[in-house]
Amino acid sequence: MDKFVIQGGRRLTGEIEVSGAKNAAVAIIPAVILSDEPCILENVPNISDVSISLRILSEMGADVRMINRTTFRIDASHLSNSVVPYEMARKMRASYYFLGALLGKFKRARVSMPGGCPLGDRPIDQHLKAFANLGAKSSIDHGMVDVSAEELKGSQIYLDVVSVGATMNAILAAVRAKGLTVIENAAKEPHIVDLANFLNSMGANIMGAGTDVIKIKGVDYLRGTTYAIIPDQIEAGTYMIAAAATRGDILIKNVTPKHLESITAKLAKIGVNIEEFDDSVRVWVDGPLVKTSVKTMPHPGFPTDMQPQIATLLTLAEGTSIVTEGIWSNRFRYVDELRRMGADISVDGKVAVIEGTGHLTGAQVKACDLRAGAALIIAGLAATGTTEIEDIYHIERGYEDMDKKLRGVGALIEKKHFPGASVKKAL
Repeated sequence: MDKFVIQGGRRLTGEIEVSGAKNAAVAIIPAVILSDEPCILENVPNISDVSISLRILSEMGADVRMINRTTFRIDASHLSNSVVPYEMARKMRASYYFLGALLGKFKRARVSMPGGCPLGDRPIDQHLKAFANLGAKSSIDHGMVDVSAEELKGSQIYLDVVSVGATMNAILAAVRAKGLTVIENAAKEPHIVDLANFLNSMGANIMGAGTDVIKIKGVDYLRGTTYAIIPDQIEAGTYMIAAAATRGDILIKNVTPKHLESITAKLAKIGVNIEEFDDSVRVWVDGPLVKTSVKTMPHPGFPTDMQPQIATLLTLAEGTSIVTEGIWSNRFRYVDELRRMGADISVDGKVAVIEGTGHLTGAQVKACDLRAGAALIIAGLAATGTTEIEDIYHIERGYEDMDKKLRGVGALIEKKHFPGASVKKAL
């Protein structure tokens, strides 16, 4: 069993480089299926969700070659298989993007119901509704999702709720459909824009990505392309908060400051200093951390994937803070672990009340999901004493070499193997 062991109480200083965006990569990799020629993807993060996506493509018959640590050449032009291997798909939430990509290319797809972090009810009904609007039929049987169509035709798609996954899947399925597709009430996250930019670089005709109305004119052919995935907004935000929690001074490189605006604005209210450059941000603390209120919202609001991290920071602030989760129903599971470290947090439904104690103490804790695990690392860095974090496979789903990057800015964190009961692995 692997754990992170952290000796806390050290101020983080120096530089950290952010990897490519997980949430963009897990959609862009399946999107390669739509291309009629090989593609080269750059700035690919070395995380387990990406490894699984690449393995799925390889097992389905695509030619996947690593050019260097962050660059892959993928040739899916001769792919004929429209069934995603069951065991692979169920290990990650984003496996559902293979539904849209395969449907768009082959007019059929068979994928298991997705896995990933247990954040509450995350149905795919909006995804299937989008496919139906394009002319596809779907069924779910024994944990498998089947979609098929004789022909995909452009259509009006109105999403009943703002859904990143459904927006991306609708784009993937519509890119090669006949005619015009209009997606209304679309999500606006940076990774949606990145997916659209990637597809457009292959010859797709997608307009309006990043707004709530996306228009797609179907095309018959998509050429190969070389494309660099955007920096990871959530990884950058996580290191911003790690700097703040340890009262450190860190330059975070390879970022898009505009993507960080909601995070930057909230940290400034808490008392964190932030200086923006073209592709980096400096974060430091030289005064008290103060209470604030946070509510997660779809982009451009405060991201739900940053909620556990900022809640951890607020345990170190002065006064009473309120954190409201506006996206997922089950995102406060990490609170019990923070309480082990001395945090004073009460939860009622989707609202957490945090009484800032100003300090945390090391403890043995478990990561219950990806972002919760990142929050516990931040807590361990800020705490006095030793923190041991179990179930770190969750963290490795979305953060590349997190322990190594943190050691580079002065953290005492090690990945250690402890004998004991085996835990399920991401791969």
